[in-house]
Amino acid sequence: MSTLTELQNTIDDMVDDKRGILAMDESEPTIKKRFDAIDVESTEENRRSYRSMLLNTPGLGQYISGVILFEETLGQRDESGAALPEVSWAQKIVPGIKVDKGTEALSGAPGDLVTRGLDGLAERLQGYKEQGARFAKWREVYPITASNPTRLGRHANAEVLARYAAVCQELGIVPIVEPEVLMDGEHEIERCAEVTEAVLHAVFHALQLHGVSLEHMILKPNMVVPGKACRRAEPDEVAVATLTVLRRSVPAAVPSINFLSGGQGPQEATANLDAINRQRGPAPWQLSISYGRALQQPALQAWQGKQENSEATQKALLKRARLNSLAREGRYDASME
Repeated sequence: MSTLTELQNTIDDMVDDKRGILAMDESEPTIKKRFDAIDVESTEENRRSYRSMLLNTPGLGQYISGVILFEETLGQRDESGAALPEVSWAQKIVPGIKVDKGTEALSGAPGDLVTRGLDGLAERLQGYKEQGARFAKWREVYPITASNPTRLGRHANAEVLARYAAVCQELGIVPIVEPEVLMDGEHEIERCAEVTEAVLHAVFHALQLHGVSLEHMILKPNMVVPGKACRRAEPDEVAVATLTVLRRSVPAAVPSINFLSGGQGPQEATANLDAINRQRGPAPWQLSISYGRALQQPALQAWQGKQENSEATQKALLKRARLNSLAREGRYDASME
């Protein structure tokens, strides 16, 4: 099978008009915070049990087309002995892998960050592919202040995303490109729109320079929202701002835009997605989700680390996945909660 055919097959399996992506790739420090909140110890076995439970949710494949796994999870098995990527694909949910190694300060650009992990990336990706991963995800983050992100910060991060994406495609792995403009801060929605547009322009310029096939990638951006310390925006306001930026910045060749939730609560993230799809009009891309906490938070609350809560945990995840599927069609209503 040619590399191009591999890429297209993965896009065909992941991109449709009803389903989204479940982000289940929390690093060990992040999953520990999630487990601490429900007073569960973050051991390898507890992480395996929880994530296996989610992937075994009956009917999840109706609403979820892909799952982003952490490196540890990619090699784990469920109670029946099945490898978790196989459990995922049994419901036609494409398994993928987070490949970045976290952020560090960007020299020459105070306040900006850049993500590590390019060294040895091709070798790691080849190993992940042999374990069943068909797509990868890499996140760059952009804090907003009066002076950040700087021009250097925007372009350095874009360059890293493009290099990562090019390596993925050479190996037949679909890259999810995630430039996240952070919600932290007191900025208004207009400032988030300004920064997000500049970031996306830089990203797609770099992708073009590196010869990345836009038809064989997925974009995972933030929605355009005010900072957490600012007033909350209504869903219609978020939709207008987000769609305006996307139309100005994202080429029509990109098959799917799968939003990150970025600190939004589960209901808020679903309502904003619904408003975006109600207002989208003719658009060249699918507008979907790649949510982590906004899908998992109710499941974690239902689980509480207890095996007897497995069914309730799966029902909580399935409900959020179903509501976000309805939001993809602009058919969600808060009364459905």
